[in-house]
Amino acid sequence: MPVIEFLLHGKPAVIEVNDLVIAGWTGRDSATVEHHIAELQAIGVARPRSVPCFYRVGVNLLTTEETFDVTGADGSGEVEFVLVSLPQGLYVGVGSDHTDRKVESYGVTVSKQMCPKPISRELWPFAEMKDHWDSLVLRSWVTRDQQMLYQEGVVTRMLAPEDLIGRYTGGRATLPSGTAMFCGTMPLLTPIGPAVEFQMELEDPVLGRKLRHRYSTRELPYND
Repeated sequence: MPVIEFLLHGKPAVIEVNDLVIAGWTGRDSATVEHHIAELQAIGVARPRSVPCFYRVGVNLLTTEETFDVTGADGSGEVEFVLVSLPQGLYVGVGSDHTDRKVESYGVTVSKQMCPKPISRELWPFAEMKDHWDSLVLRSWVTRDQQMLYQEGVVTRMLAPEDLIGRYTGGRATLPSGTAMFCGTMPLLTPIGPAVEFQMELEDPVLGRKLRHRYSTRELPYND
C-alpha cells in the first residue's frame, strides 16, 4: 500500500494508507445539497441516487505534492476537510477533490478515479478540535487571470465527522485505521472551472491556526 509522509504534532511521520474514500453530497442542510446538485447538473452531471454517498478510489491518488499531471483541461478542485484514521488516532487535513468535470458528466464514479487527490502535509488531531468543531472554516481560492475567492464557509455546512463515519461504516463509531476520507464541499462563489492554481485552507479560529495547501496541474494532451 502507498505510504505518505505527513506532519503530526510538527514531526514527520510515514503513514501507510489502505483505503481512500470520497464522500459526496454531505451537506447538513438539504437546500445546500440541492444547490450543489444544481451546480453540477448545469454542467451535465446526473443527480445522485442517494445522499450522502461514498466513492472508493485508488489509494495511489492521495498526494501531498504541489504539482501533478491531469489529462485535458476539464478538471477543477473543491476544498474539503479530510479525516485520516491512524494508529495514533483520528486526524484532520485539508484537501481538494480534484475531479474531471467532462468525465463526471457521464460517470461520476469514473471521474473520481481520474485525478490525484491533494491533501495538506500537516494533519491535526481531531481530539483537539472536537469540542469546537463547528467553528472551523473552509476556504479556497482559484487563480485564473487573477486570484479570487472560490469557496468559503463553516464546516457546519457538511455533516459532522462522527455522523459521516457512522454512515460510512454502518454505525460503527471509528473509521478503520489506514483510511482517508474526503468529506464533501460547499457551494461555489464563482463559476466552476479549471484554474492555474488552487489554494485551500482550514481555519481553527479558537486555537488560532490554519492548515494550508496549494497546487497546480500540468495538462497532458488528448490524443484522440
